[in-house]
Amino acid sequence: MNGIAISVKNLSKHFGPVRAVDGISFEINKAELFGFLGPNGAGKTTTINILCTLLIPTSGEAMVNGFNVVTNPTEVRKSIGIIFQDPSLDERLSAYENLNFHGMIYHLPSKIRKARIEEVLNMVGLYPKKDYVVRTFSGGMKRRLEIARGLMHSPKILFLDEPTIGLDPQTRQYIWDYILNLAQRQSITVFLTTHYMDEAEICQRVGIIDHGKIVDLDTPAVLKNKYNVVSLNEVFLQVTGRDIREEGSDEKERLGQFLRARNKLR
Repeated sequence: MNGIAISVKNLSKHFGPVRAVDGISFEINKAELFGFLGPNGAGKTTTINILCTLLIPTSGEAMVNGFNVVTNPTEVRKSIGIIFQDPSLDERLSAYENLNFHGMIYHLPSKIRKARIEEVLNMVGLYPKKDYVVRTFSGGMKRRLEIARGLMHSPKILFLDEPTIGLDPQTRQYIWDYILNLAQRQSITVFLTTHYMDEAEICQRVGIIDHGKIVDLDTPAVLKNKYNVVSLNEVFLQVTGRDIREEGSDEKERLGQFLRARNKLR
């Protein structure tokens, strides 16, 4: 046991009569790769937004890296990196300028900022493209740049909200090889949401949320054995059902929440 990176106790978030998150509790260990799964509208993105201080919970408690997300949001933000599903780069700026702006938000001194930009761009293989305007990048290059940006301030916890959605298999594999290597080398806690079950399979533990509640949580092997199936996909379908879901309140509100919160941080 390396200690607890994230602790959630009886956490709830209501949007009017809708209980997007409904009294959930779980813990994530330091340096753990944790997968968070759920159908559309299940509450997973609302949970992430609370943990990243982009939303205030209705009730309950969430601690991230030892800091309360409500009473110590600034300290939480300093210790986390966030890569959201929705694009958030400024495509009018170069790769270097995007990272430099991010470093300024986190008050990194100029000398450290310059060194970190070079380091993270080399990490994701984009240093030769540092002066290129982002709108000329492919989808995979933009994703790699967003990961580099999320690592600029050396976070202890990295939140990845469907980080490889829409990418080709080669780029997905490149990004995952990099993330796994990074997590191992720097002992970073990774909190992942994904609809790709092959990505969930490599997580040390997986939590499944549905209708705002945690319906199961354990290692992929234990979950597959519990439900007597050979894949996490079958586990997921057994515990959440096979009906097609429409996007729920958390997905509809996600982009607006993020943009409002990001503007506030600026």
